[in-house]
Amino acid sequence: MTQDPTTAAAYLRRLTDLTDRLTARLETETDAFASRRPQDVAAGLAETQELANAYRRETAQVKANPGLVSAAPAADRTALIRATEAFEAALAIHGRTVEAARTISEGLVRAIAQEVAGARALGTGYGAGGQAYAGDSRAVTLNRTA
Repeated sequence: MTQDPTTAAAYLRRLTDLTDRLTARLETETDAFASRRPQDVAAGLAETQELANAYRRETAQVKANPGLVSAAPAADRTALIRATEAFEAALAIHGRTVEAARTISEGLVRAIAQEVAGARALGTGYGAGGQAYAGDSRAVTLNRTA
């Protein structure tokens, strides 16, 4: 179903605005990670998920029915293309940043677990009567993924 040019243009502008807002959220999160403030990302996580879900729904709708936007002026279609290119670039940088943060977090967890396990092993051994010391009965479990 092909829309009239006014409706198609309004739909494209709304999709462009949504893309711009999601791009801005990703850039904000990337900046928070770069500033070593990942806790700032948690505060806006719900908004980012909401925008990402809306973006996914809208782009799926356009993909399923290209007639929604085919009648829009070329300037509006070009604006959406530019916004999508900016979004894809921001998404790639964001993905690399999140992966780096995950790798660092996993490394820290591994280092702490190894340190705890090493400290616990120091007190074990055998006593004068040949009996093993009780040691620390607490277990250390390490899951290698964050």
